[in-house]
Amino acid sequence: MSGEELRLPRSRAVNERLHAAVPGGAHTYAKGDDQFPQDLAPVIDHGRGAHVWDVDGNEYLEYGSGLRSVSLGHAHPRVLEAVRRELDRGSNFVRPSVVEAEAAERFLATVPTAEMVKFAKNGSDATTAAVRLARAVTGRRRVALCADHPFFSVDDWFIGTTPMPAGIPSETLDLTVTFPYGDLAAVEALFDRYPGEIACLILEPATQTEPPPGYLQGLRDLVHRHGSVLVFDEMITGFRWSEAGAQGLYGVTPDLSTFGKALGNGFAVSALAGRRELMEWGGLRHDGDRVFLLSTTHGAETHALAAAMAVQTTYVEEGVTARLHALGERLAAGVRDAAAAMGVAGHVVVRGRASNLVFATLDARGRPSQEYRTLFLRSLLTGGVLAPSFVVSAALEEADVDRTVDVVGQACAVYRKALDAGDPTPWLGGRPVRPVFRRKV
Repeated sequence: MSGEELRLPRSRAVNERLHAAVPGGAHTYAKGDDQFPQDLAPVIDHGRGAHVWDVDGNEYLEYGSGLRSVSLGHAHPRVLEAVRRELDRGSNFVRPSVVEAEAAERFLATVPTAEMVKFAKNGSDATTAAVRLARAVTGRRRVALCADHPFFSVDDWFIGTTPMPAGIPSETLDLTVTFPYGDLAAVEALFDRYPGEIACLILEPATQTEPPPGYLQGLRDLVHRHGSVLVFDEMITGFRWSEAGAQGLYGVTPDLSTFGKALGNGFAVSALAGRRELMEWGGLRHDGDRVFLLSTTHGAETHALAAAMAVQTTYVEEGVTARLHALGERLAAGVRDAAAAMGVAGHVVVRGRASNLVFATLDARGRPSQEYRTLFLRSLLTGGVLAPSFVVSAALEEADVDRTVDVVGQACAVYRKALDAGDPTPWLGGRPVRPVFRRKV
């Protein structure tokens, strides 16, 4: 597929319908057409494995599938079989289904560092429940979150820290404080600044860089010394780092942790897990005040829990995490070689763990550039690669990765031309892509 061949008239028409009916044109901001080059925002018709087709009939290799949630590939047969089996038996009842017990036991066997688990439908429900529980247990109000990690929740305690705090009361904003990743001294200083006030620290255990030696254990010790609660957001690291999450890989057990995304392979399921003595505050077997932990109408839909069990079984039996790492390593090496061959190795930069790769697009002075990101994305799209990131799925074949590298090489050739010209504008095709979090439209 060349730039001259990529036409999206139906996608553009559906995008207009979306904007007329849906604020922002998508139900998730990260999927908005402002995240893609102008007039090159394909609307998806269907997907299978690592491939998707848009409403115009164009086929793409897809990366970052479902915002990292579809890690086994679209329409995975093992997952669909489990879902179909439960759909014929009913999906939601007035009392718990036996599937709820089976799914909880399967999760706790897969993530043995947790002692209890409660399911929900999205990550925000789980992280906000963790914050609420920590506040109840400690009797404290402040929440400390890692400022270097991009997203924790759609709820006020987090969104108030972003460039889009409109509608959030100032008193709520004042209760959230931040700390940098990898710096124990900064966290100690935060506890000293707010003595006896911080209910919990919440962070992703790892992102684009590995945790410094001893950092996670040191953080755990520090949090407990100050009577606070440590929460790991494992929405992304869960399963992609190991079947037992980053906590299983690094050997550091948080008090509470949250899982989602890969857990359902596209089906809506998330989990709050943790130590029994904390989690039971949201239960019935204690003598204290009750905590409204999680209570969602659809949190235990049987087909979603069946999907989660099938995902966990597939990961363990088929070594999916190892496959994700192998595919990611092949892709990262190929992209770096392609960038170097075109003289843009210092501008198209692959970062992150092999199972969770992202890329940076830097201008002639080495600064992050939305204009160059636009140019790069446009070249990838016209080459049949839909890649807001380079996050792999297990459905990719080595030939798919190699084809992606070829397309990246073509994109890097355009990138080199733009750098030599000193201006990427002629290759943008319109306005540049925009950051998700920004104050103005």
